[in-house]
Amino acid sequence: MIKLAPSILSADFCNLASEVEEVRAAGAEWLHVDVMDGEFVPNISIGIPVVKNLRKHTDMFLDVHLMITKPRRYVGQFCDAGADLVTIHLEADEPQNIIEALEDIRAHGKKAGLSIKPRTPGSALLPYLEYLDLVLIMTVEPGFGGQSFMRDMLNKLRGVRALIDQYRPGCEVEVDGGIDASTAPLVVDSGASVLVAGSAVFGKADRAAAIEELRMASDVKA
Repeated sequence: MIKLAPSILSADFCNLASEVEEVRAAGAEWLHVDVMDGEFVPNISIGIPVVKNLRKHTDMFLDVHLMITKPRRYVGQFCDAGADLVTIHLEADEPQNIIEALEDIRAHGKKAGLSIKPRTPGSALLPYLEYLDLVLIMTVEPGFGGQSFMRDMLNKLRGVRALIDQYRPGCEVEVDGGIDASTAPLVVDSGASVLVAGSAVFGKADRAAAIEELRMASDVKA
């Protein structure tokens, strides 16, 4: 089944606990947490204390996406704070440091993910696949919510799905950026198994209806 991961980047942080409960009650499987450092991407969001407090208030699967430079410095702390899965960016450090960060995540008993920006080819993931539980394909440039979906990423998504089916069966393929009821069936049909949606969920007054709309759109091609 396709998993939906609403991104709290688009939530109301003054009412975060109730916002999270709304999407949990509506049937979302995961909660996506975007962490930005103002260096790897031109924006700053949230960090370890928010993840720690989210863990106290929800039993949802916490999908933490680190858009930060040299992520090895912090992956253990995010694991200890309560993340269930920590995704880092392939472009955020030298290859050996990326591998060591992924190994550190797994050593903490958590799932490890690796994300690539739109300009990074899918083939760049090959040296890392053995360490991964998830690959995250960015379908917008990382750093800001509410961007338009980049349709030219669909070919890359299909290529990554083929690589995973060949070399790492069972690895999830997540997409993040511009996902709504119109783009969800496109990415599912191209091989995605986890959909991140920010404004398409938290930007709507009726979160349950928004999630149901995404679910129905995703099931068209699932």
